[in-house]
Amino acid sequence: MNGDAAAPDVPRQARGRPAGLVSRLLACGIDALVVALLGVVLHLGASALVLVVTGPPFRTLDPPAWVTAACGTAIALSYAAGSWVTTGRTAGGQVMGLRVSARSGRLLRAAPALLRAALCLALPAGLLWIPLSRRNASVQDVLVRSTVIYDWTPRSPAVSAYRSNAPNP
Repeated sequence: MNGDAAAPDVPRQARGRPAGLVSRLLACGIDALVVALLGVVLHLGASALVLVVTGPPFRTLDPPAWVTAACGTAIALSYAAGSWVTTGRTAGGQVMGLRVSARSGRLLRAAPALLRAALCLALPAGLLWIPLSRRNASVQDVLVRSTVIYDWTPRSPAVSAYRSNAPNP
């Protein structure tokens, strides 16, 4: 028998508990990579569109810094807010097993999700309030009345059955 027998119970025990600083920072890092990748893809797509309209040679666009900043901000805000409104999870939240919701447990509505995304983008140091808070709330959570909890999605029955019946090495 391998030593991982208790490992599947760890997510179950933590489910519903407020998420801590480290897991939220790791989720933010993953989300930053996703937003950067989206920005690169959109930049290359816009450059390809210019190529189609104006013809060869292909050149990547070189917009002013304020345009790049505005587009990056729009991508980050729409990515985070859209994720929280539709599923309660960004890609980083999915990987780390985190879910953002209103304190009632329901998904955030559009306005609070957008406000929370703007606060996360403008005040990332607000996460440092988590260890000081009794309910592991960031400054953003306090202002928007949201919560971030551990909530791993269950495995599909086929995967769980395979893992439980797999022979031990």
